[in-house]
Amino acid sequence: MTQLSFLDLVPICQGSTLTQAFANAAQVAQACEAAGYHRYWVAEHHGMLGVGAAATSVVLAHVGAHTQTIRIGAGGIMLPNHAPMQIAEQFGTLDALYPGRIDLALGRAPGSDGRVAQALRRGLQGGADGFVQDVLELQAMFAGDPSLGVTAVPGAGANPQIWILGSSTYGAQLAAALGLPYGFASHFAPAMLEQALLIYRHQFQPSEHQRKPQAMVAVNVFAADTAEEAELLASSMQQGFVALRSGSAPTRFRPPVPGYYASLPHPARAMLDEMLRYSAVGTREQVADQLRAIIAQTQADEIILSSQIYDHAARLRSIDLAAQAFAMATQAPAPAE
Repeated sequence: MTQLSFLDLVPICQGSTLTQAFANAAQVAQACEAAGYHRYWVAEHHGMLGVGAAATSVVLAHVGAHTQTIRIGAGGIMLPNHAPMQIAEQFGTLDALYPGRIDLALGRAPGSDGRVAQALRRGLQGGADGFVQDVLELQAMFAGDPSLGVTAVPGAGANPQIWILGSSTYGAQLAAALGLPYGFASHFAPAMLEQALLIYRHQFQPSEHQRKPQAMVAVNVFAADTAEEAELLASSMQQGFVALRSGSAPTRFRPPVPGYYASLPHPARAMLDEMLRYSAVGTREQVADQLRAIIAQTQADEIILSSQIYDHAARLRSIDLAAQAFAMATQAPAPAE
């Protein structure tokens, strides 16, 4: 049975504050919990004026205090930015605070550019081999492996569920080799999704952590009471991607603009169509149809929704409508009479 989860970047909106963004994040997690979502994840980004999730583990501690049962975690921690022991300590702390609820999804991108990576004092040396070594070292930290010569406290003995994230076939190969669950960033980098899922499922090696493949697919969702409103809500994120690709000065998360997509030149529309290919926009029924098609195409074990919406009330409404749409999309068909 496919599960439903939620990915949050903790948007900092124009005209608002960081304090409000964190309050909103807690309310979003509560809304997801009430609507039956399985996980609430926060994505690590750095140096971005419209994203408040840089101190990911701190945000998760805040969210955990405002929720009761939903799994919470990083989707993901960009491991090249951190020493494995630091992440073991942070997520060992979270595991102790919220036992049985913590996820730790790991990515090898910096979540920023090289200048930010240098400011984080980690650099970008080591490449793929360095990422593999860091993942193995982090697993050993949680296992309390004495051969490391150090003990992460907190950390040793903690049991967060570790995932590998990716937007190419590399992460799929690593997750399969290590016997770990795998999440693909199809909400903004869809090109290699089908190939990555095929590799992951074909090459998967059972491990003590995971007996069979578990694949998560990310989808943008903008659900509203009318299709016109949903399309308007989506324009805030569209503006962000256009600005990113055009090299415009970064800003806080922008308010929606009526008719924005139609106003763009053809190359910009084509870019958005490709980047946001895995999106569901519309009414509850329309979103259900789109999610049903994505699940049928990918056979995903889990769908994680990204719903970056400027208006907080509209975002909470979208979260609720999307949960209803997902239930419609995954319910068993009525038996033939």
